[in-house]
Amino acid sequence: MLAACATTLLIPTFASAQEARDQGYLTEKGGSVVVSGTGLCWHTGRWTTSSESEQCDPSAPVAVTPEFMPPTAAGPVAVAPEVIQPPQKVSFSADALFAFDKSELKPEGKVMLDDLAQQVKGATYESIVATGHADRIGSAAYNQDLSQRRANTVRDYLISKDVRANSISAEGKGESQPVTLAGDCKGPKNAALISCLQPDRRVDVEMQGTRAATVLR
Repeated sequence: MLAACATTLLIPTFASAQEARDQGYLTEKGGSVVVSGTGLCWHTGRWTTSSESEQCDPSAPVAVTPEFMPPTAAGPVAVAPEVIQPPQKVSFSADALFAFDKSELKPEGKVMLDDLAQQVKGATYESIVATGHADRIGSAAYNQDLSQRRANTVRDYLISKDVRANSISAEGKGESQPVTLAGDCKGPKNAALISCLQPDRRVDVEMQGTRAATVLR
C-alpha cells in the first residue's frame, strides 16, 4: 500500500464510487476517492497494475532515448619529445689496456672492456665513439696512427661482446689533446718522462643516448 501523508483529501475522481472500488481504490462513504496530501490515491487489495487510472496513477514518464551522438574521435596521442642525455664518457688508461707502444689488448684490459660491454648492453643509446689518445713521445704522424689503432682495437673488442656494430665508431686524436700541460713533463725520453706522460695515453669511450619517449594521453 502507498504510504500517505498526514493530511487526507477527498476528491471525486471516478464516475461512481463502485467503479473506484472495483478498480482497487479506497473510497469514502460519499463515494469520493481517498487521496493523500500529495494527491495520490490509496490502493486496496484489489488494485493491480492493470487497474491503473489516469486520474490516480498517471503513467510513468516515458523514458526518452537520448539522441545518438557519434563517439568523439580520440585526439592524437601526444608523444613527449626525446630528452637527450648528456654524453656518458669512460676514460681508460692506455697503460691499463695496452703495453707501451702497442695496440694489442692485455688480459687485464679485456677484463675492463668486458665490464663496459655489460653496462652498454643495459643502456639506451644512439652511438658510441672510442677515441684514442697518445702522448707526445715520437712523431705526430706515428702517434696519430698508434691512437687510431688502439681506438680500433677497443671498438672491435666491444663489437665482439655484442655491442651493436652499426652504433660504434673509432677515431684517433694522436697527441693533439693532452691532459698534461706543456711544462709538466720535461727531460729526455726515459722512464720518468714516460711515467709523467701517462695521463695523455688513454682511450675514451663516449656514449650518446636518448631516454625512451614518454607517451602522454
